[in-house]
Amino acid sequence: MAATRPVEMPAEWGGKVPTQVFIDEALTILKAASEAKVALKMLGGLAIKIHSLNEEEFANRLGRSAEPGQEYSDIDFATYYKSREGVKRVMESLDYSKRPSTMSTSASQRQIYFHPKGWFYIDVFWDKLKAANHPINFRNRLEIDRTSIPLADLLLEKLQIISFSRKDIIDTILLLKAHTLAEKEEPETIGTDRMAHVLSRDWGFWYTVSNNLRGIEEYVKKMTVLSPQELSELIAKVDQILSTISSTPKSLRWKLRALVGTKKKWYNPVETEETVGGFGIWRLRNEAHP
Repeated sequence: MAATRPVEMPAEWGGKVPTQVFIDEALTILKAASEAKVALKMLGGLAIKIHSLNEEEFANRLGRSAEPGQEYSDIDFATYYKSREGVKRVMESLDYSKRPSTMSTSASQRQIYFHPKGWFYIDVFWDKLKAANHPINFRNRLEIDRTSIPLADLLLEKLQIISFSRKDIIDTILLLKAHTLAEKEEPETIGTDRMAHVLSRDWGFWYTVSNNLRGIEEYVKKMTVLSPQELSELIAKVDQILSTISSTPKSLRWKLRALVGTKKKWYNPVETEETVGGFGIWRLRNEAHP
């Protein structure tokens, strides 16, 4: 039986941490890291949410959670290997406790921190998102955006997922709706050249992203909450990305791997919910507080 998750939560929350609390806490951590001159930027669905606050009404219509409930469960960050100790100092200054290092955290190149009141946990990945079906390298990329990894990488982070969940689809649609596409990376734009460059070297990654984009195109066609104009704009953006990543010249490695195709597994397995999320991880919080 799993250990009970330790929580000190206001009664009015009804056992669910409000989205605004996640947003406020993420921005507090970013501010503390910036003041300490530590490279720390966001990943994941919450980063997309913060980047898309100008589309709040659209996001509400989409409804990230299929049922009323807690919208997010954790906050994800990226840092550099050389900044690990700096991140640790920042998190400890905010009263977070670090999960003891294990083979699992070392293999996935991450640190895990627990909120002082047990509301959620923080995942910090260094140099690359390795715990993924298709790892994403963010070395030398954390200075491009003030809040998160660059938007092109945020989009790739979602599109690299083999088991594409409803939340992943909604996050992707929101990111596409709230931002323009551009060949070059600019503030609050999705750099299509960056996406094409990454995918031109890795057939498996390209294959997964292409399939997921086509799946999103079919998904939005069935969404009754979209206006005709919104539907048209989203499909146009998906088609533009598909066209760019398809027409970009491919590496020899890509071409050789394409010959094998899906006869060989083209993606990496990822850790289970017990090791990286949900209630299972909270057992390890107690190990940080013997």
